[in-house]
Amino acid sequence: QVQLVESGGGLVQAGGSLRLSCAASGSIFSIATMGWYRQAPGKQRELVARITSGGSTNYADSVKGRFTISRENAKNTVHLQMNSLKPEDTAVYYCNLVKWLGEEYWGQGTQVTVSS
Repeated sequence: QVQLVESGGGLVQAGGSLRLSCAASGSIFSIATMGWYRQAPGKQRELVARITSGGSTNYADSVKGRFTISRENAKNTVHLQMNSLKPEDTAVYYCNLVKWLGEEYWGQGTQVTVSS
């Protein structure tokens, strides 16, 4: 089993910044990707950013140039630096981990609210 613990959410004004962190523990091996998804009220959960074990990244078009995902392999931690936040970034953000054999794990979610 893998446990994912998120931190760093909160309330920020438009144009501000937040940094989310996700620490993985438990059966930490054979990790393929770690990433962040978000779900706004009444909408489907969507990918925000993802990073592979080799360091390759991909981002949703809506956050490119504003968000940066990074990973500390030694600490099994992934970060999401969010700059120039917009009200439409308001959502619950979930940490995600996928193993090479397909096992997938989710964090409990952290609320990000951007006021206009």
